[in-house]
Amino acid sequence: MSLDDLPPLKDTLAAAGISAKKSFGQHFLLDLNITRKIVRLAGIVAGETVIEVGPGPGGLTRALLEAGAHVVAVEKDPRFVPLLEDLAVHAPGRLQVINADALTAALPAGASIVANLPYNVATPLLIGWLTGQLRPRSMTLMFQKEVADRIAAAPGSKTYGRLSVLTQALCEARIAMDLPARAFTPPPKVASAVVRLTPRPDRPSDEIVERLQRLTAAAFGQRRKMLRSSLKPLRGEALCAAIGLDTSLRAEEVTVVQFVRMAEKMDA
Repeated sequence: MSLDDLPPLKDTLAAAGISAKKSFGQHFLLDLNITRKIVRLAGIVAGETVIEVGPGPGGLTRALLEAGAHVVAVEKDPRFVPLLEDLAVHAPGRLQVINADALTAALPAGASIVANLPYNVATPLLIGWLTGQLRPRSMTLMFQKEVADRIAAAPGSKTYGRLSVLTQALCEARIAMDLPARAFTPPPKVASAVVRLTPRPDRPSDEIVERLQRLTAAAFGQRRKMLRSSLKPLRGEALCAAIGLDTSLRAEEVTVVQFVRMAEKMDA
């Protein structure tokens, strides 16, 4: 048996009597032309280990396996485990199915991550992968368009915020593909986008990343206030003076580099 022998994904879902669960934030991507394009955007090569979160019926999984990847698929919903295990039969030795919550599952370090993320946990997953010890080789992730825009936002824009700074301090971030709601089953109420994240070779140390999280939480927690006020609990005036930054600026006017430089000057 090969991947070419598999029935269409819609038929697989219908035969299993499975529909999307709103509580899991499920919206299935069944068009294999789209999933194959996402895999191409991810730059996946044969033999590479790839983590996929929330595979559902396996549309993106199929495309990853077609590209020759070894896939670790983490699926919280037990209804999909038999479907994914059947898919594994068609790609012997290349698909490991883990029935677990991706927020707590043990995952292989240094792998690429390619996923159509469940909307309700997408941001916590991203922050965990960015700041934890998983150290993905790259990440190609589907988000709601609003979240994708925040991730890739530039200073001075309305969408620039804490998520922008944390992500861009650790990765090169770009929106690689937009997708309308109608591309999914069932269609969500919003559009989506694929974000391509490549780790920076000059990634700040774990200590600086921890400080950056505290710094951005304070700065963007009161984003309409000037830095002298929002960062007062963190000795904001001294931090700004140390890097020559005007304390009358607001958080959205401060660049990623400037935030990192302030984090480097913070007390442990």
